[in-house]
Amino acid sequence: MIRNYLKMAWRNLLKNKAHTFINVVGLSVGMAVAVLIGLWIWDELSYDKYFTNYDRLVQVMQHQTFNGNVGTQLDMPMPIGYKLRDDYKNDFKYVVLSTWTSPHILAFGDKKLTQQGNYMQAEAPDLFSLKMIKGTRSGLKDPSSVILSASLAKALFGDNDPMFKALKIDNKWNVKITGVYEDLPHNNSLAEVAFIAPWDLYMTTHVKTNITNWGNNSWQLFAQLSPNADINKVSAKIKNLKMAAFVAQGNTLGMSFKPTVFLHPISKWHLYSEFKNGINTGGAIQFVWMFGIIGVFVLLLACINFMNLSTARSEKRAKEVGIRKTVGSLRSQLISQFLVESIMIAVFAFLFSILLVVLILPWFNQVANKTMQVLWATPMFWILGIGFSLITGLIAGSYPAFYLSSFKPVKVLKGAFKAGKLAALSRKVLVVVQFTVSVILIIGTLIVFRQVQFTKNRPIGYNRTGLIQMEMKTDAIHQHFTAVRNDLLQSGAIVEMAESDSPLTGVYSNNSGLTWRDKDPNLQDDFGIVPVSPEFGKTAGWKLTGGRDFSRDISTDSSGIVLNEAAVKFMNFKHPVGETIKWYKNFKVIGVVKDMVMSSPYEPVKPTIFYIAPYAPGIVDIKLNTSKSASEALHKIEGVFKQYDPASPFDYKFTDEEYARKFANEERIGKLAGFFTLLAIFISCMGLFGMASFMAEQRTKEIGVRKVLGASVFSLWRLMSRDFVLLVIIALFLATPVAYYFMHDWLLHYTYRAALSWWIFALTGAGAIIITLLTISYQSIRAALGNPIKSLRSE
Repeated sequence: MIRNYLKMAWRNLLKNKAHTFINVVGLSVGMAVAVLIGLWIWDELSYDKYFTNYDRLVQVMQHQTFNGNVGTQLDMPMPIGYKLRDDYKNDFKYVVLSTWTSPHILAFGDKKLTQQGNYMQAEAPDLFSLKMIKGTRSGLKDPSSVILSASLAKALFGDNDPMFKALKIDNKWNVKITGVYEDLPHNNSLAEVAFIAPWDLYMTTHVKTNITNWGNNSWQLFAQLSPNADINKVSAKIKNLKMAAFVAQGNTLGMSFKPTVFLHPISKWHLYSEFKNGINTGGAIQFVWMFGIIGVFVLLLACINFMNLSTARSEKRAKEVGIRKTVGSLRSQLISQFLVESIMIAVFAFLFSILLVVLILPWFNQVANKTMQVLWATPMFWILGIGFSLITGLIAGSYPAFYLSSFKPVKVLKGAFKAGKLAALSRKVLVVVQFTVSVILIIGTLIVFRQVQFTKNRPIGYNRTGLIQMEMKTDAIHQHFTAVRNDLLQSGAIVEMAESDSPLTGVYSNNSGLTWRDKDPNLQDDFGIVPVSPEFGKTAGWKLTGGRDFSRDISTDSSGIVLNEAAVKFMNFKHPVGETIKWYKNFKVIGVVKDMVMSSPYEPVKPTIFYIAPYAPGIVDIKLNTSKSASEALHKIEGVFKQYDPASPFDYKFTDEEYARKFANEERIGKLAGFFTLLAIFISCMGLFGMASFMAEQRTKEIGVRKVLGASVFSLWRLMSRDFVLLVIIALFLATPVAYYFMHDWLLHYTYRAALSWWIFALTGAGAIIITLLTISYQSIRAALGNPIKSLRSE
């Protein structure tokens, strides 16, 4: 019997090829979107689960209060790590201090690579449960050791054994390789860490003076809770640890920030990383919800198409039902037949959707910045896919199965059967739902792209064109700065060159406790601090609004500072030039520059102070001569740098590219949302095309009569199009307030944001109506141009 059902179903599918094609393609596209989004969500929710101790890992963080606003930060002072290790042994199994992940030069013989790495305390491999390929997790106990990721070991040594080979880090320290660990997956907070060097080696530098400094927040602190420790209870225990240290030291400045320490579990590092006024407000989880909802709705669109077309076509099979009942078919047999056909289409669509996913996934990974793969070996993947196909087939086939199988054959065969108004109404409701969802997605995508473009067009206060920046891991260029600069200027490769301790695309240091004339004693200050060389302003092309720039010819500039406009406003200076600022010594304001967007382009510019660096800064900024080709200029710069610093690789970054990275997340989300929106529109149009085809076929005789009575092609086109356009207009009225509500809420995440302009909604509405007309016009005009003699011949 089942074999017979399958054979009949296959024949019916082949008989109605257009109907089958629209159903299979539309449903498979919807399923493919659901699978892609499902893989993306799975990847996001699996973040950091590579670690064996996932449920016990935490990061120690702190809240601090600035002028009534509570800020949250990952940066921690060094002594708190030692305090937790010594005094809270029962609560923590491991406590590990770490530097921030940053580029370092690794040299083996003549081979030099710049790789991302950290200095961490010896228990780091145990805390992060690194899977050692060679050596053991105790490899960092030797201060002159280093452990490498498998990919870095291969890059340096190929297939040779790297164990106990000698490396040189940053042309300073000789270390030996004591371990190689398996590369961490892409969806891991430490994925970029290519090597880990011992904390004890790091402590041989000047930073060891911070071992008792509770005010220098410059490090990360990770921990693993003891098996029986409760995260909330331990957080409560250590909450006032930093405040107590400030009280003991009599540090009134530190106490004024009211620091509170807390533990942030690893399960929230990636998805719940945002805090507002001391409260965890979410983070990337909003995108998980957003894409999850998009996936559900796109799949819903495909299912609506499937159900609409299935129910529409089923009414044409009323006579078939009547004849089969007459020759003895049972109702249960008819129900089974309709359901098998529907399930067969759904299964075909699922299989085709897997093919689409395999074809699209490489591009999708590139856009989403992922390394996802189809979960072939995961039973749940197949259970969900096949289960969904069965459910979709059962739901879509339920109408023809149970409704049509109930007809009395006498009425049907006499031609007395008429489809009820309820069937047509339900299809119209489903079309409205389809276009409501599509319009919401279109509006949302437009607003995301507009927000990104709006922020990109924000004045940034300097000229990015032709700027490159290089991180220096040795002092060689600084020691020969004048000679290097003169050689490059004479070569014509550059316009200017400078040093700074922060790049133009970030502010690495902050400081508090500065005083100035008429400062409110209750005002808490927190300034961005950027040490620079005198050429920095000319290199960056900053815009002076008062005073003058730094000059090497004026010796007193070593005690001079340049403020940005945000700092002037914060200090409430009316005439800032000449004012004295007390910091670790007295500084005089020599100039004011327009605000430069160096941190997040979505946030207000922070009050920032620029001063002459009293030490070797870590960044070299170069303004290329744009009259020469970039490749020619870079070749000359590399030659000069190799002359003065032959031990370091020539690594550089274009400032405009680094600035563009600040928009990468929003642009990525916009591209993905745009892709899914296009597929949603495609699915809706396919359904609309199928419905228009069905309506034209159903009204063939009516159109023939109207043509005989003198109706024009335009009037017939208008007649056929009117109902569909009306449904889309209803969808627009429903979608607009919903889209406004959600996108207004999304924009509130950004301080610097675009307005919700009326034209976005108007453009979307006009576009939806045009798409609708283009989709249905083919069938409408085709029906209107048909020969009325043929359509009326059977009457």
